[in-house]
Amino acid sequence: MSRTFKDSPNGKQRGPGRQRNISVRAVRRDPPDLQKLSRALITLATAEAAAEAEAAIAQAKATPPADQPDPASSAGDPEDDRV
Repeated sequence: MSRTFKDSPNGKQRGPGRQRNISVRAVRRDPPDLQKLSRALITLATAEAAAEAEAAIAQAKATPPADQPDPASSAGDPEDDRV
């Protein structure tokens, strides 16, 4: 980008609240760099697996187990102590 574009006061936001446009240009290589591609694929797969594991842990914490009774429902009932 040219300096005049970045510094022009055309009403755009400045600072951390502004949106940035990111562009990516592909460069075709023959043969493709398999080492870079495999590293990128492994990184994506581990990030996805970590996100799925965190979601499963959050879901497990949110729902109580079905085989255990809720301790709050029977804690204060005096009739259960009678014989």
